[in-house]
Amino acid sequence: MDRGIGSSVTPDQSTRWKALTVALVAGFMTLLDVSIVNVALPSIREQLQLSSAELQWVLSGYALTFGLLLVPAGRFGDARGRRNVFIVGLVLFTVSSAAAGLAQSALWLVIARLVQGAAAGIVNPQVSGLIQQMFEPKERGKPFGLLGATIGVSTAVGPLLGGLLIALIGPEEGWRWIFYLNIPIGVVAVWLGYRWIPTASSSGERRRESLDPVGVALLGLGVVLVLLPLVQEREWQGSGKWLIAVAGAVVLAGFVLWERRYARSATPLVELGLFTVRSYALGALIGLLYFAGFTTIFFIYTLYLQSGLGYSALAAGLAITPFAVGSAVASAIGGRFVQRFGRHMVVGGLVGVIVGLAAADVALQLVPGHNGGWAAAFPLLVAGFGSGLVISPNQTLTLAEVPVERAGSAGAVLQTGQRIGTAMGIAAVGSFFFNRLAAGQGDWGGAFRGALWLTVAFVAVALAAALADVLTGRSSRRSEHRAAEEPAPARR
Repeated sequence: MDRGIGSSVTPDQSTRWKALTVALVAGFMTLLDVSIVNVALPSIREQLQLSSAELQWVLSGYALTFGLLLVPAGRFGDARGRRNVFIVGLVLFTVSSAAAGLAQSALWLVIARLVQGAAAGIVNPQVSGLIQQMFEPKERGKPFGLLGATIGVSTAVGPLLGGLLIALIGPEEGWRWIFYLNIPIGVVAVWLGYRWIPTASSSGERRRESLDPVGVALLGLGVVLVLLPLVQEREWQGSGKWLIAVAGAVVLAGFVLWERRYARSATPLVELGLFTVRSYALGALIGLLYFAGFTTIFFIYTLYLQSGLGYSALAAGLAITPFAVGSAVASAIGGRFVQRFGRHMVVGGLVGVIVGLAAADVALQLVPGHNGGWAAAFPLLVAGFGSGLVISPNQTLTLAEVPVERAGSAGAVLQTGQRIGTAMGIAAVGSFFFNRLAAGQGDWGGAFRGALWLTVAFVAVALAAALADVLTGRSSRRSEHRAAEEPAPARR
């Protein structure tokens, strides 16, 4: 049985599906908070008087702490038992959601969002771990499929649900209920999780391996130092602030050196040997760059629609929905054909995203004013369809050549890169967007189009990495084919 040390006795058929339901609901709730906040940003900005940097931290801070906790929390759950870690993370997420809803200042809200993201990073790795714990390998297809659907739906309904809440309750208090919504769901999920999720087997010997706290601290500090001058670009005057980014790069180099040294005696936070596998290294780069690009669309577009074109939060949520719908539909198609088309599918998806976003820019210029958002709906559907051919297929292909014994850490590192990419993308594109807005004296259209093309640039670099993987793979296959055709040397 493929259970691993510290796993539980197999629960009965009905109980494990109940436990899976609780885990998926918790995963849905934490992933929903990545996108649901976007349509509430104008209301939050007005009510709490947030600066552009603070507005970016509300989004990028959540993604950052989410990403940094994934690997250590996953390892801690494996070593100490997943149920208790899951419940602690869920309690922390529920409490921090209440704190975010009660926020009376920008600093209060930013800190609550940082804690929320950390809690989400604790909860999410336990979900996939529980599937592996409760289901035999031959049974895992359906629960993992449900997990994939949960991820897709949470992205799709986030802006729309946020818009509905603000429309029903009003902009003054509606944004608070985006956070309050998590409280009853979290309380019920904690109670049911305690009842249904299996505990670690008392007869199983739990692992006591180190959790590499130094590696966690170095990675977190390095990424924060790189992000700070990007997010605070308008608030901190002078060029000296960029020395902080240089310091961040030095810390990240120190992280790499530490991980190499630490790997000699224990399991490091990030197994750097994974990056010697070509498809994994390029796939991880594609994921980081693509998430740096596509997640910023929800940020800058909803701001432009509401503050620039006068859309309500609900209308802005509806306008961004075609992207999410296209992504959800294409994800189902991509899962079926990824093994047949390989990285070519990811290349095609990235091209589709670039074409769709470029067409959206053209549509917004041809149909200026309030109807621009509806004119861009079909191009966004195309971009979303392309996105669906990128995310899930890229993850499948990136992990395909990774040895089975390293698959868990490889998947966690891949997700961490995606979340850090999200944080960096929001910081970079957000800084560019607000600078253009200030320079253009409130020209929302010009600021949005400039930021949109920076987003396209991130996607284009991801496309270059995907093409490199395709061409390198083709060259490797040719070399292998020639080697197979060469006659073996004659024996003497």
